[in-house]
Amino acid sequence: MTRRVVLTFDGGSIGNPGQAYGSFRLAPVPGKPFPPERVQFGHGTNNQAEYRALISGLEALLSLLKTEGTDTRSVNVELRGDSRLVLNQLAGEWKVKNPELRGLHREAGSLIDQLGQVKFLYQPRSRIVRVLGH
Repeated sequence: MTRRVVLTFDGGSIGNPGQAYGSFRLAPVPGKPFPPERVQFGHGTNNQAEYRALISGLEALLSLLKTEGTDTRSVNVELRGDSRLVLNQLAGEWKVKNPELRGLHREAGSLIDQLGQVKFLYQPRSRIVRVLGH
């Protein structure tokens, strides 16, 4: 049986670059969403924080699935964020030109490769804020 999960993520920094932070939320479909998780990343740019928030969410999802004994490839994931840059780069539609983002892009891609079907969905900032509660 194929499971569906929505992973909503957002990252930013106070100053750009500056103190980087992010949050993510896992929501099984159907099912009750988990509470949002907030993470601090140290110094970074907004785009680095977006990638790190997504990576944190993917790591949490893969850890949860492995703990449950679920085959990660049987899970279809919808990634929702307000960063067109991150979503389009991971979907292969945009090149990763910034050398500082290449490693984060590779890391996120290797986590995504462990899942079943993955869909990238841009959401307006207002919707992301509503879902993540900030």
